[in-house]
Amino acid sequence: MQAVKESYLMNTYSRFPVKIVKGKGCYVWDDEGNKYLDFTSGIATCNLGHVPEPVKQALIEQLDNLWHCSNLYHIPSQEILASLLVENSCFDQVFFCNSGAEANEAAIKLARMYANQHKKSADIVTFTQSFHGRTLATLTATGQEKIQHGFAPLVPGFTYLPYNDMASLEQLRKLKPAAVLFEFVQGEGGVIPADKDWLRELAKICHSENILLIADEVQTGMGRTGELFAYEHYGIEPDVMTLAKGLGSGFPIGAMLAKKEVAEYFKPGTHGSTFGGNPLATTAGIATVKQFLETDLLISAQNQMELLKNKLIKLQSEFPWIKTVRGVGFLLGLEIDGEADKVVKLAIKEKTLILTAGPRVIRILPPLIATEAEIDLFIARLKTVLAAYEHESSKISGAK
Repeated sequence: MQAVKESYLMNTYSRFPVKIVKGKGCYVWDDEGNKYLDFTSGIATCNLGHVPEPVKQALIEQLDNLWHCSNLYHIPSQEILASLLVENSCFDQVFFCNSGAEANEAAIKLARMYANQHKKSADIVTFTQSFHGRTLATLTATGQEKIQHGFAPLVPGFTYLPYNDMASLEQLRKLKPAAVLFEFVQGEGGVIPADKDWLRELAKICHSENILLIADEVQTGMGRTGELFAYEHYGIEPDVMTLAKGLGSGFPIGAMLAKKEVAEYFKPGTHGSTFGGNPLATTAGIATVKQFLETDLLISAQNQMELLKNKLIKLQSEFPWIKTVRGVGFLLGLEIDGEADKVVKLAIKEKTLILTAGPRVIRILPPLIATEAEIDLFIARLKTVLAAYEHESSKISGAK
């Protein structure tokens, strides 16, 4: 038996025993040629599927011209992507970076700069079970102790309130923080959508008390919920929004968008990024955004989103230990009376990729291009997986 080669990578991920080497559309292939139906989208990143042709061609052309130059010079593709984002949102200006964590870091810095200029509290309110990143400030903003464990001392100035809790909003009035940072759907926290009445009241308080409303749309943005941005579902306008993941179709890019009256507090020297908004990343972003603006992608995706959710709800009658089907668009969660990680591992055996969102929630994130046939294939495989898990669980409980 061949000895397992020692890895030189730091042990920061609990990896599944699959080596992905190729992807196209809704599928990926491992190093042994096995084909998997990918309903993770690289954790809500490959929204257009793997290696979408328009983005691929745009990157091939850009590779021949320019990969990187300093942000001390004008980069035309930055201006083009910024205009596409601003003209199709409620925001006025954009800062480009490399990831969702960096976008949230930028938003936190902007909020504190804004508060200090207004001589008010620079504290920021976030919510329990939230997830905002892995940098020191964003893991502090994250309302989960397991994410923060071992990294003390944390960054001061963050307060956590219960999510979807009306009573907590009275506490917000008393705190009068600089900003509130929130997710429309708490993805890592269990796929929990914001209650519309609660969120509208939150927005009302923030606007009346001069508290910045910062929407973390790293996972929900770029069509994931059925609209280009999730805030469009709720009838509110945040002051600041962060994007990443789906913005570059898998090419690393992040962005922070803000209203002009907030963005103006960033001046030359207050923030920056060596690689942020580089020609390759913004070229990928332009090609990605144009797919939403110049095709019927979202209309088609909305139909498939409804289809998938209805089919998952029907599974509850066959598997009553599925307690809840929840989520928005193609950001869906199955809360189960069982161990989600075991279901995910069984799915790999059925050549299907899904995720967890906590110990008892299965997270399902198909590419927006998923067809009815691919959804039917997914449901058929998921049924097999759930039946296998049910069988294994009954054997275990019977042995006890």
